[in-house]
Amino acid sequence: MLGPRDIAPDFTAQAVVGQEFQEVTLSDYTKAGKWVVLFFYPFDFTFVCPTEIISFSERAAEWEEMGVQVLGMSTDSHHVHLAWTRTPRADGGLGQEVTFPLVADINKDISKSYGVLTMDPTVGYFGAPLRAVYVIDPNGIIRSVTINDEQVGRSIDEVVRTVQAFKHSEANPGHGCPSNWKPGAATIEANPAGSKAFFKEWGKQKEL
Repeated sequence: MLGPRDIAPDFTAQAVVGQEFQEVTLSDYTKAGKWVVLFFYPFDFTFVCPTEIISFSERAAEWEEMGVQVLGMSTDSHHVHLAWTRTPRADGGLGQEVTFPLVADINKDISKSYGVLTMDPTVGYFGAPLRAVYVIDPNGIIRSVTINDEQVGRSIDEVVRTVQAFKHSEANPGHGCPSNWKPGAATIEANPAGSKAFFKEWGKQKEL
């Protein structure tokens, strides 16, 4: 399974973009200077998955503002992806166009290359990817990985916050983002002398 600082395996695959079938390539986005949030999910027409995809889609303005390209992926075909977008939410569908490409990993090669394909034949989603999120920088390097088992959906707020924190640290070399950091909050100068200003204020808060 891939982790931070690994090179994100490039891929080209069919996807549903709006209501059209298009071929998408990961490196097209990174070479254009975008950060990429690549997330895997087990199956279309299931239960937790539509809540995640709609939540990712509803944050379209924030992704655009941050210069982030979101890519969703399962091993379903692009035909199934399209049918899912056209199925009402009340019937387990997405009920709308999704604001990012839904990629079809039909031969499962992409899921295998990222190490997220479920290989345990005793579980009901054998041969499907786990709920993995990869934050990939414009150099094609993985900066963050989070993986959930099938039963629990992801926090989109935390994905947004993670990208914001990495972008901030990239723009401010030598500074780290502390636990629960959000834009506008103080960062830590990553050296013994410089960090004292942060810890002085942080210590006061912890003593209250």
